Amino acid sequence: MDPSTYRPATGEIPTQPGVYRFRDADRRVIYVGKAKNLRARLNSYFGNPAALMQRTFTMVHTAASVDWTVVNNEVEALQLEWTWIREFRPRFNVMFRDDKSYPYLAITMQDEYPRAFVTRGSRKKGVTYFGPFTQVWAIKETLDLLLKAWPVRTCTAGVFRRARQTDRPCLLGYIDKCAAPCVGRVTPEEHRQLARNIADFMRGNTGQFISSRQREMADAAQNLDYERAAELRDEIQALEKVLDKSAVVLSQNVDVDVFSMVVEELEASVQVFHVRGGRIRGQRGWIIERLQDLTPAELTLDYLRQAYSGMDADAIPKEILLDTLPSDVELATAWLSEQRGTKVELRVPQRGEKKAVLDTVHKNAEQALMRHKMQRASDLTTRSEALSEIQQTLNLPEPPLRIECIDNSHMSGQNVVGSLVVFEDGLAKKRDYRRFSISGDAARDDTSAMYDVVSRRFSRYLESLVEDEPDERFGYRPSLLVVDGALPQVNAAVQALNDLGITDISVVGLAKRLEEVWVPGDEFPVILPRGSEGLFMLQRIRDEAHRFAIRYHQQKRTRAQRSSALDGIPGLGAAKQKALLKHFGSVKRIRAAAVDDLTAAPGIGPALAEKIHRTLSPAAESDTVEADETTAEGTADD
Repeated sequence: MDPSTYRPATGEIPTQPGVYRFRDADRRVIYVGKAKNLRARLNSYFGNPAALMQRTFTMVHTAASVDWTVVNNEVEALQLEWTWIREFRPRFNVMFRDDKSYPYLAITMQDEYPRAFVTRGSRKKGVTYFGPFTQVWAIKETLDLLLKAWPVRTCTAGVFRRARQTDRPCLLGYIDKCAAPCVGRVTPEEHRQLARNIADFMRGNTGQFISSRQREMADAAQNLDYERAAELRDEIQALEKVLDKSAVVLSQNVDVDVFSMVVEELEASVQVFHVRGGRIRGQRGWIIERLQDLTPAELTLDYLRQAYSGMDADAIPKEILLDTLPSDVELATAWLSEQRGTKVELRVPQRGEKKAVLDTVHKNAEQALMRHKMQRASDLTTRSEALSEIQQTLNLPEPPLRIECIDNSHMSGQNVVGSLVVFEDGLAKKRDYRRFSISGDAARDDTSAMYDVVSRRFSRYLESLVEDEPDERFGYRPSLLVVDGALPQVNAAVQALNDLGITDISVVGLAKRLEEVWVPGDEFPVILPRGSEGLFMLQRIRDEAHRFAIRYHQQKRTRAQRSSALDGIPGLGAAKQKALLKHFGSVKRIRAAAVDDLTAAPGIGPALAEKIHRTLSPAAESDTVEADETTAEGTADD
């Protein structure tokens, strides 16, 4: 829809802080945003369309109306924006994959007799949560150990009522894993204190409980009360075992949350370690679908809201460590401080223990994103959906069961290389990977390099068709050839195929900036839906080709840095090379020296001097052509 048809008059839009909603023709909310100045922000959507990002442009033209709500300040705008995002789940906002599967230890402190239990559900008001934990068995074992020291009730409300009616405790009450408040063995306040002790212990106040029990055990033993001393010993062992399960990451007894994020074109991964008393007490993570062109700083503000919205005040630490500060640090700090009730500090650690913890969290974020992509790629139904979507969107004559992708890599035009990766049925076929060394006129620019690699790859394909034993490496025709780049690279690949007389292979390009799919002969690119399985597969194939090309380029660059023009000259070993360099000072001077001058160096005779001069002469260098390197990667090499 034309945005001018629903653009509000500038004078109608207030200049106060607020939250706005774009709606489509069916009145569905498709985007929610906040603004310090509503008029300035909304006018930016209706200005020059060419200045808008691609997805912002699509959002504005999909919408049919816009409305807004004025609030008192930016903090209120931040809160209301997040409330509406969670309520309406707009398609153009950043989307977080739900993490409700993480288990938590919950204590119903609002009850007359608080209950401790393990839950995976959403948070409820009045319930104190600890975690999340990565494994449910870990928190269940922790709770079982804590009950030895503080036997708080764990039964449901129905079981508790039935025990009170029958005046008989459940099995846990008989084996001292519950204080049995249902039958009056402890008062409500005594039972509440047991729950408080568990909560304090989980918050990191561990030393006082163990040291007090050690003193009490010593007194009991001195008074010959060995039964009580044994009970206290068992409680101490249980608490120490709980502590042993929590890794110590900070020598200081501090409470911090440590966040790290890994950002890719379509998705981002966020991980957080909850450190209490210097020990890791919980871990949590999200996968973010990047539906907008948001910077890492803007994504940081979003995941902080995701992490702390609806949290109890005591669950938010005074210090939060990040790898990227949010886009509006003052706003984020003010909102978190309001949630906690006291000042919260956001920091990016640069060195020491906290930086080491941040690096560990970053590795976990990388692993989480990799696992997510592998799970998504390995699902047969998902792969079939992706291949079908690619065929339909690109109007391919056949399903792209074999997709090949070519990418080039270089640094300032030096050590130019090409890579070829192969995917069959949506899965990488690494034994068919190939790499190409590009030199001479073909290395002058990206399009020439693309033309060279495509020509060499499919020349081998044509040769294999007439051979008695087809070449396993190049004897198969891909259903789809993907090149990394836009229309110039696509045209170069098509020209190479046409020059070889090959017309039955479909070619597309995938441009990295906006993930646009370029088709030969089309002036405008094809835009696949953000988050679609087809786009995800094309992106994964392109990224694999990019990785393989960069790896080969780095190997070539390293070899070039380590190699010398003197290498490979018969009779010139390491000792004589060293003597030559010491005498002349550089390879350039050796190359310029006459044969008689070379013999002046220690150990260099007339015959060897002639070989050196002949090898290093400019005429000899111009006749040297770099060999074609087409080798398979192989699984063991990856």
